[in-house]
Amino acid sequence: MRLHRLELTAFGPFSGTQSVDFGTLSAAGLFLLHGPTGAGKTSVLDAVCYALYGSVPGARQSGQGTTLRSDHAAPGTRTSVTLELTVAGRRLGITRQPPWERPKRRGTGTTLDKAQTWLREYDATAGAWKDLSRSHQEIGEEVTQLLGMSREQFCQVVLLPQGDFARFLRADAEARGRLLGRLFDTHRFAEVEKRLAERRRATEAGVRDADAALLADAHRMQQAADGAMDLPELAPGDPGLADAVLSAAAVARSTAREQSTVARCGLAAAESTQSAAGRDLDDIREVDRLQRRFAQARERARLLDERADGHLADRRRMERARKAEAVAPALELRESADAEHRRAAAAETQALAALPDGLAEAGAAGLAAAARRTAEELGGLESARRAEQRLAALGTERAGLDRQDRADEDVLRDAATWLTDWETIRTALRARIETAQAAASVAEQLAAQRDPVRQRLTAARARDRLTGETEGAHGRALASAERALRARTHWLDLKEQRLDGIAAELAANLKDGESCAVCGAVEHPHPARKVAGHVDRATEERALAAHQRAEEEHAEDERRLGRVREELAAATAEAAGTPTGRLVEQAEELERQHTRARRDASDLHDAREALRRAELEHERRTADRQQAELRVASRLARREALERERADLEAELAQARGSSGSVAARAAQLERRVALLTEAADAVRVAEDTATRLKDADARLADAAFRAGFDTPRDAAAALLDDHAHRELQRRLDAWQTEEAAVRAVLADDDTAAAAERPPADLAAAERRSATASQRVREAASRCDAAARRCAELDRLSARAAEGVRRMGPLREEYERAARLAGLAAGTSADNERRMRLESYVLAARLEQVAAAATVRLQRMSSGRYTLVHSDDRSGRGRSGLGLHVVDAWTGRERDTATLSGGETFFASLALALGLADVVTDEAGGVRLDTLFIDEGFGSLDDETLDEVLDVLDSLRERDRSVGIVSHVADLRRRIHARLEVVKGRTGSTLRQRD
Repeated sequence: MRLHRLELTAFGPFSGTQSVDFGTLSAAGLFLLHGPTGAGKTSVLDAVCYALYGSVPGARQSGQGTTLRSDHAAPGTRTSVTLELTVAGRRLGITRQPPWERPKRRGTGTTLDKAQTWLREYDATAGAWKDLSRSHQEIGEEVTQLLGMSREQFCQVVLLPQGDFARFLRADAEARGRLLGRLFDTHRFAEVEKRLAERRRATEAGVRDADAALLADAHRMQQAADGAMDLPELAPGDPGLADAVLSAAAVARSTAREQSTVARCGLAAAESTQSAAGRDLDDIREVDRLQRRFAQARERARLLDERADGHLADRRRMERARKAEAVAPALELRESADAEHRRAAAAETQALAALPDGLAEAGAAGLAAAARRTAEELGGLESARRAEQRLAALGTERAGLDRQDRADEDVLRDAATWLTDWETIRTALRARIETAQAAASVAEQLAAQRDPVRQRLTAARARDRLTGETEGAHGRALASAERALRARTHWLDLKEQRLDGIAAELAANLKDGESCAVCGAVEHPHPARKVAGHVDRATEERALAAHQRAEEEHAEDERRLGRVREELAAATAEAAGTPTGRLVEQAEELERQHTRARRDASDLHDAREALRRAELEHERRTADRQQAELRVASRLARREALERERADLEAELAQARGSSGSVAARAAQLERRVALLTEAADAVRVAEDTATRLKDADARLADAAFRAGFDTPRDAAAALLDDHAHRELQRRLDAWQTEEAAVRAVLADDDTAAAAERPPADLAAAERRSATASQRVREAASRCDAAARRCAELDRLSARAAEGVRRMGPLREEYERAARLAGLAAGTSADNERRMRLESYVLAARLEQVAAAATVRLQRMSSGRYTLVHSDDRSGRGRSGLGLHVVDAWTGRERDTATLSGGETFFASLALALGLADVVTDEAGGVRLDTLFIDEGFGSLDDETLDEVLDVLDSLRERDRSVGIVSHVADLRRRIHARLEVVKGRTGSTLRQRD
């Protein structure tokens, strides 16, 4: 990477536009950047860093870049930095402009412009610059990829801060580790340490969970063993826990099996006693049952003797009922014949009463002959009935023709009335359509005017809201800026107090026999003492952290204020300065006009539909009128034909009706007479037949009663029983016989008789003895079951615990392996003798490379006296790996770098910085760094050492490098001819270049 030209405007202390031609300065190899303190030498380097990365080193970067602007710059001048450089064979131009508060183009106040970035590349073939990108992200990625290093690495490698490297020489291993970690990006190794630690914690938690589950099973086994199991006094994770639990489980299982054997023996004895008591109880129950059976049989025999007379009467009644059953068919036949005769006689009387006088005594034959004569007369009226029906149909048809005439007259009248108004209706509908079309056109025009007014109204309301939000955000930004200033002042005060007492802080670490870090002496006769109120490092770091938090809060408030101001500017521009109330009135008026126009235009579809329906109605009415006229003409001819047929039928019917009103009435009269005569003849004939059957039935009944032994048919009927009475009587007779047989059988049984002669059985005592034996069996069985369940539960829990121990084996091995690896990587394991972390090990290798590269230049600067070496020895109780010592060739001793004097520290830190630049360059892919800057530190060198250092720096030209020295040492202006001077003035600083 080689710098060619830098142009900066309103940046830092520079109020105007300043240019630096690095091409001319680099031609001499060494050039000097000098000027009085506070003039802005470091700001030139900040401008280079800002052009490349969009930010400046360290605490000088605040907010979104707004603090980079020069306080001396004119309000209308925008801050800008342009850098031209060659990297990876490509000549690029980068321009960056941070955000700034510029004056408004109209009115008063300011508005925030966003940051802008341009990336260009010079096309040597075309001889012109071409734009590559304007995206902050794309440009940042492109620059980082080309340079191969981050901003922090660039600031350490290209802008060599000698003060940082002097502190690096004296720092402890932890501080060196932080710097090297940022430069060499070793976070992946720290991530490996973290992952191993997380894996160790995860597997340790798994082992503890498994042990906890094993202990839970042990407690369950203790409960199952009813407290007869001794648990080991171990916690989850303790070694030997699994063996102790399994041993205790084995003892508990053995004890439970012994208890189960004893319980089974007790159960067998109890069951034997229960069996004997049960047999005795069965015998006594049998005796008691037989005695009660004999007593019940004697009682039942007594009751049978008392009911003997009733039983004899039931037997006699059953015998008479069985004799009467032979007469039952004759009785049923006589009752059926009598019922039929009574029904026939009633029907005969009713039929004869309906006949005309003189026919009731004609008999069945006379009535049948009269019915035949009347039927013949009815057959002669059939033709007249058909004629009469036809005449009625003609009347119905004529009435239908009259209704159709009336309907067609209504149709013709309505059609004539509607067609008369047709032209008026059509004209009105067409006018309605034209009015709606005009309203639709007006609505479209108003809609086009309404939307812009709505947008401006929304912007005006946002403008009013954002005005208040801007004032609030501005107030918060001022308050956070004040807090940040107070925090910075507090931190600087504490830092100054600590530096004032640093001697006492260094003296606290002095030990007899060890060299002083300041003077190198091993005797410390008068070490400084800490005074009351001394500020230590922790207090200073807390103040620094508070200052950084306040700066971050202020930056966030500034960003929020910028966003609100941007939104306010956009809303103000869109509202165009019109008051919100006026825009509301315009929007409401346009809305009212648009609503009226849309309402009028909404009738267009209805009007067109009404016209279409009216035209269809006109066509229908015209067609209906024509069809009605045709139907009227057709019905006129039909009516004339019907009149002729009606006259013929009237003449025929006048002869057939006779004295009746109609042929139908005459026919109905004759039909009723035929029906009455026929019904009467049938009734007389049926009554005569039923009388004959009744007489035969009376004769058969008398004969059957005599044969069955009854004096009269009435006695036989009285002896008969219905089905229910017969079943009930038979049931009583059967029950008597069954009971009598059962009683005889019981009284004749030998066992029952023998039991009756024995003393009464004591069943309650036998039952008490049996119950007592059963209770003892249940208790013994319960104890046996409990012992069996205890054995089964202990076997199950022991098997589960053994399975858990078996499964836990691989997990414990994995935990031991993870713990061993995590301890090695973290430097806490006993196997890691130097207590070196993995990341420190990697950084130690890098530090060893840096020390080797730095020694090449340090030996030349110190005339071969000093050599930088890496040390991985432990310091006190700290971890080893990042120690840095210097070997003094004059004494042959190796000592700490903190013992170097001020001048020696400068050229040692310079050599270290150059060595680090070489190593980081190689790490970044071998990108050539043709331009370097070295900041301060030369004032501590004597003339001879200064010459040696300048010779080393001048030797960098052998690799086509140019080195810029940033210093205000006057002797350097005499030794270095190519200079860039920063001139401080009341209106801002300026740059003056001398080649």
